[in-house]
Amino acid sequence: MTETQHEDPRQTDRDHVAGRSLPVVTDDAMRERLGKSRPYTLVMLRRTARFIRPDVDATIWEHGRRNMALAEDGVLAVVCPITDESEWSGVGIFAASEQEADEIMAHDPGVLAGIFTYEIHPVRGFPGASLPA
Repeated sequence: MTETQHEDPRQTDRDHVAGRSLPVVTDDAMRERLGKSRPYTLVMLRRTARFIRPDVDATIWEHGRRNMALAEDGVLAVVCPITDESEWSGVGIFAASEQEADEIMAHDPGVLAGIFTYEIHPVRGFPGASLPA
């Protein structure tokens, strides 16, 4: 780059994010990583009409406590509460089959109280993938 040429710090396109160049990923690297993917189960948690604050706060607390226990057990690999005011409350990725995830969710305190419903979807992911600290 010459002195008059510089990357736009706001540039985001196929090869850049916020002005930073993305790493080059070769076809061989893609094949290797895709070969390591494995099945997981995505759970999407939705609020019901019974979700009225502060009435549900104690149940939400126990729902969160159970999620933390599931995460410590390793069966709930990723949990992300949704923080906007939409109908969605959260997503979780389970290191479990669809049937196992359904059984786990059927016993969730928020589901049992009728303040949440859920959808289950099979997904693929990469072992070792994680949220940045």
